[in-house]
Amino acid sequence: MKLLYTHENPILVGNAKNIVENSGIEVIMKNEYVSGGIGELSPHDTWPELWVANDADYERAEKLLQKAFNQENTKEWRCTHCGELNDASFDFCWKCQSGRM
Repeated sequence: MKLLYTHENPILVGNAKNIVENSGIEVIMKNEYVSGGIGELSPHDTWPELWVANDADYERAEKLLQKAFNQENTKEWRCTHCGELNDASFDFCWKCQSGRM
């Protein structure tokens, strides 16, 4: 078992868990409910952690998260079909419904 991802924000760790699990990789989330220990424990010891159950799946899981959290996905993009500028959150052009290339 290998540690794949940790962050102080449990929503981000949960998002990472969903991304990896949807690709068929078994993961385990630890420290999900220890935030109540803040003050008694080091803050970093209370961060939720995402672990890959099978070491052989680690590289694939890591690549999935790198792709998902890549900063280039946060840039606006121009539709190759109609030339319209679209927000990064769109996978399809809002004007002509062409897919993002």
